[in-house]
This record gives sequence, structure tokens and C-alpha cells, in this order.
Amino acid sequence: MGEVLRGDCTDLSLAISRGDVTCQEVMSATLARIDAVNGRVNAIVSLRAHDALMQEAQAADLALAAAQGSGESLGWLHGIPLAIKDTVETKGLCSTMGSPIYADYIPDRDAGLVRRMKAAGGIVIGKTNTPELGLGSHTYNPVHGATHNPYDLRLSAGGSSGGAAAALATGMLSIADGSDVMGSLRNPAAWCNVYGFRPSWGRVPPEPGGDVYLHRLGTDGPMARSVRDIAKLLSILAADEPCMPRPNWNGGQILDLISAPVAGRRVAWLGNWGGAYAMEPGVENLISRELGVFSGMGVAVEELAPVHPATEIWEAWCDLRSFWMAAKLGPVYRERPDGFNAAAVWEIERGLKLTAMDVQRASEARTRWLKRALNLFEDYDALILPSAQLFAFDVTWEWPRQIAGCLMDTYHRWMEVVVPASLLGLPAISVPVGFDGQGRAMGMQIIGAPGRDLDVLQLAEAWHGATGWPQKRPPKV
Repeated sequence: MGEVLRGDCTDLSLAISRGDVTCQEVMSATLARIDAVNGRVNAIVSLRAHDALMQEAQAADLALAAAQGSGESLGWLHGIPLAIKDTVETKGLCSTMGSPIYADYIPDRDAGLVRRMKAAGGIVIGKTNTPELGLGSHTYNPVHGATHNPYDLRLSAGGSSGGAAAALATGMLSIADGSDVMGSLRNPAAWCNVYGFRPSWGRVPPEPGGDVYLHRLGTDGPMARSVRDIAKLLSILAADEPCMPRPNWNGGQILDLISAPVAGRRVAWLGNWGGAYAMEPGVENLISRELGVFSGMGVAVEELAPVHPATEIWEAWCDLRSFWMAAKLGPVYRERPDGFNAAAVWEIERGLKLTAMDVQRASEARTRWLKRALNLFEDYDALILPSAQLFAFDVTWEWPRQIAGCLMDTYHRWMEVVVPASLLGLPAISVPVGFDGQGRAMGMQIIGAPGRDLDVLQLAEAWHGATGWPQKRPPKV
């Protein structure tokens, strides 16, 4: 069963539906893998009781037998063990957000993406670890502790979907959800040698009840060890939502379309944005070398000088993010000011000081970057950037204070490279590009035009077919 768990979720789903393996066998192997590995990696938290999970797996086997007798087709995730990111409300399961404030919080409802994953047959076994309140790209918190990088347990797994990425890399999960405001699907995917896809804003609808106009910065999305699994899970996470500023998209069709020829396409390599983004030595060279894979497919790779002022993008991002954080966390902060960590306090206090005109200027700056990006996409099918500005760092750090001698002036400045896509809600996937001499993984972002998720996935699928890094070099935890 170990090899079954290391394969694609698509193959595992097919094996279950054909009767090659039972849901109980899959669950038993998954729990054994978690027992063997999770104590060192700390990726899965709030794990449910083994007996209860085995009973649900048995019920899934019975449902499968009944469906086969009637000719009914069950969901793609039928019998697949799932762990939901700990920032997502999950009915009856402790959903802490890594914060002492929510350490005992057990929701009485499922978030929309959890409902959709359960409706597709998935069995929720627990949660995946995240930074406190999901802030930052390093997964550590005072409730569950730190998640360790499966390639070197002394290092960070990234974040905020670090638990999901580490669980995928080690075979404790075959598929995972995540979310991304500032690289939270992309950074941990890069450091754990898996795929993390930030879809266009609106592909996966946000939870109803909140504002859907002002705070368009983050989105949920899929993580996996293959691009076809990314596409399959996206088809489940995406849903029609009437209360959206623009029509949603039917993701169910994309799996048949991702295996498309990519010869003749053009991508722009932006490197360190003309020196604006400090980079640890080795990051750019590794990606530049691996971009030859695209050239070998007939994809033209062109290196570009800076395409827009990085400072303007960063300042707009910081204002809009703080504005959002103050709106989201401000009410609880007023009641529990001592319950927030320094990063959250900095964001909230900064956001509360912004004026309406500050937010207007940030929105105008975002619009200028959008216009420039749309011009670029007239000439290029995708933009290429590193997924992180440095390799995985010491797991005991809060965040890196400097990169290549350049001081980081905020808790998140070291992830500035992901902001160009995040600010515009562009589709962006982190694909593995290999390892440095110390065995540390890295990834690169393939960033597409607004709404062109399929184009991004087609380039990523071609990349995966040519490289196969998650399968070629799994961790030896």
C-alpha cells in the first residue's frame, strides 16, 4: 500500500473505484503512514480517532459496493483521506487557525470547500498545520508548534499551507486544499517539492456573508504531487456562486484540456525584477538552468528587464493587505488585544490608521500594474518568477531578517516576489525546479493572464511531464 499512497490521487481514486484496493485498506495505510512520519514532521494536527475513521472507511466501501450494483457513479474523492487546512472551518473538528484565541473552537458547520470535498466522497481525518492566524510563510504557532521540512527536519516547510505541503511530500496525503494571500500555496509547494496552484480570484468562491468587492486578495486552491490532480481538485473546489462580482467558472472541463501542445508559446523570465527582490545565491541560477526544459519543448523563454516599479506594487499591497486585516481581525482585536501575535498587531494597527484616500491611492496603483500586466500578456503567455527569494531556512526562526545582506523591514518582506500575482488575483502555480547542493527544494511561479487558468495548467502539465520532480525525488523521512 505504500506505493499506492505515493502515487497520484487520480490513480488512487481509480484503484478504489475498480476495487483494486478498498477504502479501509487506504485508510489503514494512511494512518500507519501518519503514525510513522507525522511525529517528526508535524504536518497533520487534530487527527481524529483511528476507530472512527476506519468505520467511515468501511461505510465508504459499503456505499461503493451498493453503487456498483446499481450502476451509480460516486465522487472522485470517494474514500480518499483528507486533512483540511486549519484556517478553514470544519464541522465537529477543532479549527484553531494556530491561535490561542481559537484553540478550543469547534465549528458547527463546514466551510463551502469542505462541503464540496465531502460531497465528492472525501473522508476528513484532521487538519493541516498553519502559521498563527495564517500570517506569514513559515508554519509555526503556539497551539500546534512548527511544521518541519520533510527534506531536512531542521528547516521550515514554508507556509501558510506548510502542513498541507509537507503532508503531500511525505505521502500522508494524496491531495490537499490550501489558501493563498501572499504565496501561501506557492512558497510551501516550492520548499516541499510539490505543486501549489493559486487560481484566478473568483474561481473558488469565498465564503458567503463577507464583503466580496473590497478585499479581493486571497483565494483557496489545490495542492498535489501532479498537475492533473491539481486540475481534478480545482474542478471540485470551484463552484457557481450567485453572490460574486463576476461569473464563476466551470472547472469540470479542464482535466481533458490540460494535456495540450505548448510549442510556440512564449514566457517571460523576470528573475529578481532588476535587483528589486533580494535573492539568496543559487535561487536564480537554479531556475535559469531549469528553464531550458521549456526551451526543449519549443517554448520561447525571454529574459525581461523590470516591467513595473516594484516599490509601487509593494506599497499598494501593504496598504490593501493591512486594510483587509484590520477589517477581518479588528473586531476580535478590540475584545482580545493581548491574544494576537506581533505580526497580526502590526497589520491591524497599520490598517486602522489608513484613510479612505490611502486605500484609494493603493487601488489606483493596483490598476496601473494591471494595465501594464495586460500589455505584457499581449506578447507573452506567462510570466516566470521564483516562488521564493531564499531556500528553506531554520525552523526555529520567526522569519528571515536578511537575504544576501539585504535587511527585511517587515515580517513578510522576504516573500515580496509573490506579490505581483497576488495583487491582481492572477492564476499562478508553483512548479518544482529541483534542489540546490544542500538538498533544499525550490520552485518557480508560472503566472498567467487574468482568467487564463487553463493556459497556466497546460504549461505546468508539460513541465511535470518533462521533469516529474515529486516522483523523482521524494523525501526520505
